[in-house]
Amino acid sequence: MKTLITLAFISLASLTLQAQTKPTVKPATKPAIKPAAITKPAAKIPSGPVAVKPAPVPSAKTKIPGTRVKVTTDSGVIIIRLYDKTPLHRDNFIKLVNQKFFDSLLFHRVINTFMIQGGDPNSKYAPPGQQLGMGDVGYTIPSEFDSSLYHKKGALAAARQPDNVNPTKASSGCQFYIVQGKTWSNEELNMHEMRKGSKYTPQQRAHYQTVGGTAQLDGNYTVFGEVESGFEVIDKIATVGRDGSNRPFGDIRMYIELLK
Repeated sequence: MKTLITLAFISLASLTLQAQTKPTVKPATKPAIKPAAITKPAAKIPSGPVAVKPAPVPSAKTKIPGTRVKVTTDSGVIIIRLYDKTPLHRDNFIKLVNQKFFDSLLFHRVINTFMIQGGDPNSKYAPPGQQLGMGDVGYTIPSEFDSSLYHKKGALAAARQPDNVNPTKASSGCQFYIVQGKTWSNEELNMHEMRKGSKYTPQQRAHYQTVGGTAQLDGNYTVFGEVESGFEVIDKIATVGRDGSNRPFGDIRMYIELLK
């Protein structure tokens, strides 16, 4: 660090010399030194990476908005989150849950690598071997298609009547299914994109290729929720022995309640 020092001139008093007298010498004064300006040292800039203290991590996991229901079955418990993007289906499902409509109904149709279906009111007291799937509540729900909601594994979707009697693709008022599905190749997904006239996002495509789902149903049935836990229960139910109508040989009942 450079220090600027300003020197004051030394003033010497010259005296007139008298003959036969010693010269009188005035003592020299010390040079006046101007105090140097004090500057703070420049901050040293580190050449390597700077360690940054991480921000505190929240102790609790952020909860995704949505109403959750607990589906208790003979094979285990499934937790499902209902989507707010499909309010008609969400509110109807909540209404039926509050009415205890689903309690003691069966998963009456199960197909491995496809889905498990329930919600037929006729299944509550159905004897073994009775064909099920025609029961309903007397009304339908308008379709609520959204390209961001797709048939990935664990998707909750509404059953419905075929296109020839239901061209608007309106949903059953009570019957639903939970997707088990299978994985899909790029070529298969390309074909589904052509059929439904829209593209999958990279995330959706990757999910279908690794986790699986029922991509062939996209754009045809309303998806209105997804499983958050209990995927192993879906697999267990989907693989039970069943008859020619895909009804399990042993009854698999459900009880559904809202989680607060």
